[in-house]
Amino acid sequence: MNAPKTSIRVQLVFFTFVRMLISIAFRMVYPFLPVFRDALNVPLDTLTRAVGLRSLVSAIVAPFLATVGDSRGRRAGMLLGMGVFISGAVVVSLWPTFGGFVLAMVIMLIGKATFDPSLQAYIGDRVPYAQRSAAITVTEFSWSGAYILGVPAMGWVLGRAGWLAPFQLLGVMVLASVAVMVWILPRQPVADKKGRGAFGNFRVVLQSPGARMVLLFTLFTCVANELVALTFGVWLEQSFGLQLAALGAAAAVLGIAELSGEGLVALVTDRLGKRRAIALGLVVNCLAGLAMPLFGGSYAGALITLFFFYVSFEFIIVSSIPLMTEVMPAARATMMSGFVTFASIGRALASWFTPMLFALGFEFNAGAAILFNLVALVCLRRLRVEEE
Repeated sequence: MNAPKTSIRVQLVFFTFVRMLISIAFRMVYPFLPVFRDALNVPLDTLTRAVGLRSLVSAIVAPFLATVGDSRGRRAGMLLGMGVFISGAVVVSLWPTFGGFVLAMVIMLIGKATFDPSLQAYIGDRVPYAQRSAAITVTEFSWSGAYILGVPAMGWVLGRAGWLAPFQLLGVMVLASVAVMVWILPRQPVADKKGRGAFGNFRVVLQSPGARMVLLFTLFTCVANELVALTFGVWLEQSFGLQLAALGAAAAVLGIAELSGEGLVALVTDRLGKRRAIALGLVVNCLAGLAMPLFGGSYAGALITLFFFYVSFEFIIVSSIPLMTEVMPAARATMMSGFVTFASIGRALASWFTPMLFALGFEFNAGAAILFNLVALVCLRRLRVEEE
């Protein structure tokens, strides 16, 4: 049976919902690190490095799966990502140990890193560059929605059904979404008409000076963000004695910050210009990093500075996605999988030295984040996109 003709607006709403489910599994780990630490009975630094391992393995494996979006079509790439995500939920359900937890985190992130590039490439195919920021912002609401709605909900589930229940619930919901995806999204023509395959597409991307520069930009900005993201939950717990419900509420505040950043993208990025908007976001992010140790002595001050840090980072990332979709139009899914890969590498790198910096004090994490943002700004200044 043929899929119905569904408008791009309806598709975007559905894509946003699915991406929010997948993002919740990724995002809930950060604020609830103390909870998973206690439930699995492992030291914090072991759990932190496990999160880094998740990103590293995803960076190695996911790009080859993500190229399915170019070689087999955008729908095939998204369905593959959803299937991989579901298998992660099955693994941790059958093996509810620390090893199963780590393996599930890895598999679920690979699913996300396979789904997202095909989704972004699909939007790049369907929406003109001049209006693309607004369209991509719709799906990026899933990222903040995961914090505003998903993380507090998973905190409620954690408190009543145990640490395993959120993974199982998300797996079932994504499984139900697969049938809807098949129904509303028709088969798309294959983007890789030259038949280059995964390695060929990656070679073309890495040979492009613009692609290399935007990938390095991604690496440095994600290192900067992870330095704070990995430690803010523990910082709040140690500084103010926050418990599970309060950590979930703090995550919701940061989700509102990200929602605000995404809204700003929809309002100003296309008008201001992608590169100029990204540079502005980097400057604000550095100022927020500087303010965190200065005003974080109170709970209100900590939340306010974290709020601006997350607003600006989300503005940076969402503004950069439409820019990236135009760097290599002939291999969009591969280019966007490169974006996911370098973001994962950045998170993995940060996870290894984040505990050492945090042992010296949270202000060292914030200071290092500023330095990496400044390097990312240099990369941005050297980037050129023909459409601009």
